[in-house]
Amino acid sequence: MSQNQQPPVNDLPAMPAPKVRERAISGAPGLAMLGLCLLLLLGGIALGVTGLVITTKHHNGLGITLLAVGVLVLLGGLLCCRGLAVVAPGQAKVVLLFGRYLGTLRSPGLTWVNPFANRSTVSTRIRNQETETVKVNDLDGNPIEMAAVVVWQVEDTAKAVFEVDDFRKFVAIQSETAVRHIANSYPYDAREEGRLSLRDSAEEITQTLSAEISARVASAGVSVIESRITRLAYAPEIAQVMLQRQQAGAVVAARTRIVEGAVGMVELALARLAEHDIVELDEERKAAMVSNLLVVLCGDRGTQPVVNTGSLYQ
Repeated sequence: MSQNQQPPVNDLPAMPAPKVRERAISGAPGLAMLGLCLLLLLGGIALGVTGLVITTKHHNGLGITLLAVGVLVLLGGLLCCRGLAVVAPGQAKVVLLFGRYLGTLRSPGLTWVNPFANRSTVSTRIRNQETETVKVNDLDGNPIEMAAVVVWQVEDTAKAVFEVDDFRKFVAIQSETAVRHIANSYPYDAREEGRLSLRDSAEEITQTLSAEISARVASAGVSVIESRITRLAYAPEIAQVMLQRQQAGAVVAARTRIVEGAVGMVELALARLAEHDIVELDEERKAAMVSNLLVVLCGDRGTQPVVNTGSLYQ
C-alpha cells in the first residue's frame, strides 16, 4: 500500500450478538396427514348424519351419542387440517408454539406441524434493494450525490424475524447509512497518485461497501451477495466548476503526453541524422530544427509547410 493510499474503512458498527439462531425442523409427512384429516372429516360427517337420523326416527340415546361423537371427530379433523403447512420454493416458515421458537420449515412441499403453532412465512429469494440518491460531502468536503444497489438474501430466518422489527426496512436503512459512510470516507477524485477515490477505484470501493453493509445487516440474518454504486456525481451547485477542473486536468495530462512524445521524436530525428551522416548541423541549426519540430508536433492546428529553396543559412 502506497503512502497516500487510504486503508479500507474499518470502523464498522458493533452489532449485538443474536439471541436466536435458525434450526431446521421437518414436521410430519404432509400427504399422510392430509389423508388422515380427510378421513376424520368424512368419518365425523358420517357419524353425525347417522346419529341425526337415528335420533329423528327412534329418539334413543344411541343417536345422540353418535351425533356427539361425529361432532367431536369433525372438530378433530378441522384441527388436524390446521396443522397442514405448504412451503413453496424460495420460502421458509418460522414455527412458534406459545411464543417459543420451534424451528424453520425449509423443505418445499406439504408438511404437518402442531396445529396450535403459529407459522410466519419468510421469503428466501434473492432481492434487490436500491438506495435513495443521497447528498453528502466526500472526504474533501465536496457535496456529491451517490446511490447504490444491494443484492441480498435472507440467510437466517430466525434472526430476520426475531432480532429486528422489520428486516426489509432494516436492510434499506442500513444500506443507505453505509452509502453515506463510504461517501464520507473517500474523496470523489484522487488528486494524488495511489490514493483511493470514489470515481477511480470502483472495485475497491465496491468491496468496502459490501463489507460494511454485510456487517450492518448480519444481525438480521441477511447475507449481502453484491453491491454496486449506481449513481455518483457532484452536486448540481458545484458540478460545472468541477467539470471545468476535470477538463483542465485532462488537457494538462494530454499536453504532457504530447510533449513527451514530441521530445522523443526530436531526439530520434537528430540521432538518425547524425547516425547516417545525412547532414551536419551546428548548434544554432539544431536549435532551430528542434523549435520547428516542436511547433509542428505540439501545435493545436495543422501547420503550413514552407519549402526552403536556398541554403540552410538563408
